[in-house]
Amino acid sequence: MGTDDGVRGWLRRHGAEQIAHPGGTLYAHLCRVGDRLAALGCAHDVQAAGLAHAAYGTDGFDLALLDRADRAVLRDLVGSEAEEIVYLYGACDRKRSWRKLAETGQVFDRFTGQVSTPDTARLRSFTDLSIVNELDVVEQDPTVAARHGAYLRELFASWTPLASAQVSRDAQRVLGW
Repeated sequence: MGTDDGVRGWLRRHGAEQIAHPGGTLYAHLCRVGDRLAALGCAHDVQAAGLAHAAYGTDGFDLALLDRADRAVLRDLVGSEAEEIVYLYGACDRKRSWRKLAETGQVFDRFTGQVSTPDTARLRSFTDLSIVNELDVVEQDPTVAARHGAYLRELFASWTPLASAQVSRDAQRVLGW
């Protein structure tokens, strides 16, 4: 498993510092997400996934740093658990998954069309990463909060049973519910 410095170097080598993102660059965003997950006491694999969460692109940011066919590269860098979280996060079809996630526990894969039902621990990691990612975007771009704040408040409140307590509290603080 690579160190955070190794992951950060990999991100820089793959151009993340040159990709625009709310709050500056994709690199800055990824670092903030990883750091916030650490500050909230999330496990190291979740922190590593936070740092690399856009490697395969996401449903909200469809620019990949690494082809999905090369998953072993990321697995060697962050470890298999973190890579599985990164894949789940990047593959998630948000429109089909997010609204009913607390009810069904299902994540629809936008790459394959398959549906998975992650175990409780993986689902917690996924929801924690998803929430922290959106909190960073909201804090960096107030127009996102204005446009999507009510939706995110409702969504993340429904995810409270899935998410870790500290991440849910942070969402409540940032989004004001």
